[in-house]
Amino acid sequence: MATAVWAAARLLRGSAARCARPRFGPPAHRQFSSGATYPNIPLSSPLPGVPKPVFATVDGQEKFETKVTTLDNGLRVASQNKFGQFCTVGILINSGSRYEAKYLSGIAHFLEKLAFSSTARFDSKDEILLTLEKHGGICDCQTSRDTTMYAVSADSKGLDTVVGLLADVVLHPCLTDEEIGMTRMAVQFELEDLNMRPDPEPLLTEMIHEAAFRENTVGLHRFCPAENIAKIDREVLHSYLKNYYTPDRMVLAGVGVEHEHLVECARKYLLGAQPAWGAAGAVDVDRSVAQYTGGIIKVERDMSNVSLGPTPIPELTHIMVGLESCSFLEDDFIPFAVLNMMMGGGGSFSAGGPGKGMFSRLYLNVLNRHHWMYNATSYHHSYEDTGLLCIHASADPRQVREMVEIITKEFILMGRTVDLVRPGASLALLSTHLSHTPEGATG
Repeated sequence: MATAVWAAARLLRGSAARCARPRFGPPAHRQFSSGATYPNIPLSSPLPGVPKPVFATVDGQEKFETKVTTLDNGLRVASQNKFGQFCTVGILINSGSRYEAKYLSGIAHFLEKLAFSSTARFDSKDEILLTLEKHGGICDCQTSRDTTMYAVSADSKGLDTVVGLLADVVLHPCLTDEEIGMTRMAVQFELEDLNMRPDPEPLLTEMIHEAAFRENTVGLHRFCPAENIAKIDREVLHSYLKNYYTPDRMVLAGVGVEHEHLVECARKYLLGAQPAWGAAGAVDVDRSVAQYTGGIIKVERDMSNVSLGPTPIPELTHIMVGLESCSFLEDDFIPFAVLNMMMGGGGSFSAGGPGKGMFSRLYLNVLNRHHWMYNATSYHHSYEDTGLLCIHASADPRQVREMVEIITKEFILMGRTVDLVRPGASLALLSTHLSHTPEGATG
């Protein structure tokens, strides 16, 4: 400590002597702010004479490691404790659109909209929200192609209430006729919005999966087809829930909670609980493995009458080219995630910082060189048994051919510099005209 004080005092005296100047003289230079003070010292080396910093340590404190416990019914409880007043707890289920081959397509979409409605303990969604409000909580449900998640963020002191509420929402939904009718309207509205919104990314993502994995697993529709909206009722939902909402397909996960407390709550509310659709007998679960087929899907749509303001939406063709990648269980998952960031996907580009994302390969090689390109973004979708690496690009319909060649070239260059993309993989190409194509033009 004395050495640090002596070094600091020496620095102060030295800087004071060097910075001494007449009261009205020219401004003095700020030492240490110019490379001229220490011209030969690299940034990776400490400056001479500067005391070594002493950082705070967490000796004796529990490290933030993930703990997992499996209950007698097969349900897994995972947690990671962190400092803070609030926690996030969710029930994640191995369920989604990829398991709907034997059912009406769109069941997972319906269940997402029906989440946090009336249950055996709560008469309405408003009552659920009022219960969460006492603990400063919010709730949400999201479905993907292979996972359904019911999550709540609230004060850590209300963990018992939160887990009990989640268990009731997942295992004891009422699914009344009124709620199903409102869900049909919500799904219909979402489908109409999907086909009219200026941002084509959700629609293109749906199409690229359908082309890459035609009529199997992750290639099945994630959104409910319009013709199935009126066909999905309480009986259809219960037949699906009976097979896929079972304890061995569930994980109760929490962040910011004590693991022992979370396990205690899980045993209280999720061990031996009888779901609303009855006990599962012989469970018939789809265990199909994703089969990559490759293909091409094209959609032409007139959006000349859709605009967010007085300026019409520019006439563009959007394409998405994809190659099969790897699952999140393989060793190549992290390299593919890094490759996606290098290309310009994920969070690599943002308007929040100067120059952020401007050195990704799609920016340097595509957007910076071809001014007529409106967009070039990379995406990586990864699942339990497969994955998809995609590039989305937009341009004028008259330059579709050149745009496809440029994006294909980026895939080829990617394979030369980083040995990740398997040679000979087929392409999935999608194009959609978001405004009326002039007569005689082709896409």
